[in-house]
Amino acid sequence: MTRLIPMLPVRNMPASVDFYCGVLGFEVERRQDDWGWAMLRFDDCRLMLDQSILTNPTAPRDPVLYLYPDDVAEYHRRIRAKGVPVPELTHTFYGHLEFRMCDPDGNRLWVGQGATAVV
Repeated sequence: MTRLIPMLPVRNMPASVDFYCGVLGFEVERRQDDWGWAMLRFDDCRLMLDQSILTNPTAPRDPVLYLYPDDVAEYHRRIRAKGVPVPELTHTFYGHLEFRMCDPDGNRLWVGQGATAVV
């Protein structure tokens, strides 16, 4: 296996594409509006958004996507500049500088970098 592409269940694919592209900096690689699916990319990272796999929209979501930007402090500043209320960067017990947030569908996103990151 050479890569993993997470697929997130979403209620509204166009709104999720707007969030991931407009706020987090992804770009659309492929998109199928007729069945509510999109493949997004950010450098070498890929992410699928899919309305068809959301069988129970009220069920809690437990998965976490961990995103690794090259400069977590700069990425944090960019997200805040777009008006997203994200918490302060924190140093974790596992040695990362990170912040946590949710997308519009409640999927948890943790964004971090190894302990060598500087604020």
